[in-house]
Amino acid sequence: MNTPTNARHAVWLTEPSTAAVEMARIAGYDTVVLDIEHGLFDLAALDSLIPFIRAKGMRVIAKVLGPERGPIQQALDFGANAVAIPHIESAEHAAQICGYAKFPPLGDRSFAGGRTSAYRGFTDQWVTDQDTGTACYPMIEDGSAFDDIEGILALPVVDGVFVGPSDLSLRRDRGAYSVGPDDLADIRTVARAARAAGKPWVLPAWSRAEQELAVAEGADTIVAVMQYGAMLGGFTATREALLEIEKRGKDD
Repeated sequence: MNTPTNARHAVWLTEPSTAAVEMARIAGYDTVVLDIEHGLFDLAALDSLIPFIRAKGMRVIAKVLGPERGPIQQALDFGANAVAIPHIESAEHAAQICGYAKFPPLGDRSFAGGRTSAYRGFTDQWVTDQDTGTACYPMIEDGSAFDDIEGILALPVVDGVFVGPSDLSLRRDRGAYSVGPDDLADIRTVARAARAAGKPWVLPAWSRAEQELAVAEGADTIVAVMQYGAMLGGFTATREALLEIEKRGKDD
């Protein structure tokens, strides 16, 4: 049975822009996804942008460079609320890689005495607070991860999952992602596995069909708009409106 929920609403940034964050906040969004994997973020940008987003009262999901210790730990040390880790292949792979987001004995994250510890040392309670207060979302975008979704969700170092529909379509031999019935069926499978495990799931949902599925299947976070897509959409709509005015002028 479908269970609609009050999901978080997120924007997707591909390059650092405090203005984009401010506009997203004005528009009412509460979460920002930083596409570090494919975007234009260097470490200095992340060190300034992540605390800026949080100071605006918004949540940060950092989609890190890859399934490696360094990018995961850096994003969390800068203060990200969650990491989304691309190219997870299986439950076995997730157990190792997602472990870099949790401190021992739960995982294998390394301590840094910086922003997250108020530039001091740490206590056992601080470790517990970090492990419970920051989230690790392996991305489900490989066919092998999709096939092992229940095993991935069962891991204690996994707090939820982040769906990567475009790559999942390619890696499930459907070609380019088209938001077709099979694409939506795969997303629904991941959503229901997450709900059965009692863990949140996140979906980039640019189309109405994806957004309706996300709401119906109880997504925790719906990433509703891309930075570049919003700009292109605004540019295009404005010019199309101008062309229509010009056309009417010629017809009069």
